[in-house]
Amino acid sequence: MYRCALPLALAASCLVAHAQTHRVFPAHALRGELVITQFPDATMNGRAVRFAPGARIKGDTNLWVPPAGLAGQKLVVHYTVETSGLIMDAWVLNPAELANKPWPTTRAESATWAFNPGDQTWIKQ
Repeated sequence: MYRCALPLALAASCLVAHAQTHRVFPAHALRGELVITQFPDATMNGRAVRFAPGARIKGDTNLWVPPAGLAGQKLVVHYTVETSGLIMDAWVLNPAELANKPWPTTRAESATWAFNPGDQTWIKQ
């Protein structure tokens, strides 16, 4: 039986490369500067915040990152907040995502701007 692993491996590497630069974020995700002090405590845009139980942090390659390994670093992230005000998800942005501007930093901005989920862009209105 003949098997060719190269096309499959090549296709998989292309999918990984695409996933690293084109993640899909929810429309309610905000952008901010995160500094983890001692998990679950952190600061977001200079204000004290706390992560929710079960919160996840994904690195710029979209893999889960242990919060202790990020302590003290200033990271630009997209994040979601529960109704209780706790941070639920945070994604460390890669260079392609950082270049995607504008992105809302407050709930008030996201309520007044228009989001295009297809190309993950925001339009100020």
